[in-house]
Amino acid sequence: MRIHRSALAAVLAAIAALPLAASAHVGVDGAAHHDIGFVQGFLHPFTGMDHLAAMVAVGLWSALIARGARDVLWAPVGFAAMLLAGALVGLAGVQVPAVEPMIAASLLVIGLLVVTRLRLPGPVAAAVVGAFAVFHGVAHGYELAGDHGASWAIGGMVLATALLHAGGIAIGWALRRRTAWLPRVAGAAVALFGATLLAQLA
Repeated sequence: MRIHRSALAAVLAAIAALPLAASAHVGVDGAAHHDIGFVQGFLHPFTGMDHLAAMVAVGLWSALIARGARDVLWAPVGFAAMLLAGALVGLAGVQVPAVEPMIAASLLVIGLLVVTRLRLPGPVAAAVVGAFAVFHGVAHGYELAGDHGASWAIGGMVLATALLHAGGIAIGWALRRRTAWLPRVAGAAVALFGATLLAQLA
């Protein structure tokens, strides 16, 4: 049990350190992609702290507010589905305004949802996070546009997203009845990260 709690504390401490990475990838990681495939796409969400934080936080929030196991998947599935839709839009080269500010705003909003544990009906929760996920997906799509194997890369990206959601769910489910302050600290860190990014973009 001590090891389990230490691992959870380490993960949450890492999330709490996100504001220190405020200069990290926002919407585009700046890497040059030419011949990209499933593995590169899988690793892509891990290259930007904004994407990684949002995905883990969605899973964390969904576990904290779920009334039962059936409720926990609404927000993650909504996020993953709209991420895919956004990636296809970006891959097609469709110009979407305010991608980077909306990604930053997603961190602020989702972080506050974790802090407050605001409980929303499943479809509403899916719609809220899904609206932000579109912009995360568009950013990925722009980066992958014109690269060989982009469709495989998107598949890898969606799988990585699902795993990050699962990680957040596991943390949230373990903590939901044990402590209130650790998830709130993590959520506040994510929200602060988003606010910092928004300030930099202003």
